[in-house]
Amino acid sequence: MTIIENRKKVAEILRRVRLGEMHVRDALLAFPDETDDKSIMAAYHALVHYEADEDLRHRDDLYREEQDDYIEFLSYIMDRGEDLPDNVIKSYEKYYKSANIPNTK
Repeated sequence: MTIIENRKKVAEILRRVRLGEMHVRDALLAFPDETDDKSIMAAYHALVHYEADEDLRHRDDLYREEQDDYIEFLSYIMDRGEDLPDNVIKSYEKYYKSANIPNTK
């Protein structure tokens, strides 16, 4: 797959999670593997954090809305095949050198 096709795939995954059509665990397993695309890696980490904050999302409606909007924002950009903004990528890079995307091989 090309970078654009992979980004569109990630956009669809993010959208399905956002709409409650896909569990985060399944979404993480569906990510394209063997990628060095920083936008895809940042989207992966955003989804990991989305899952990690599940309990907070249930307790705080405003926080849930902000997280949902953020996932929607990421999916919109990825669906257009564009790079995520540098500030988004850098916000994850300072904690993670790469995404720990499960490898199918």
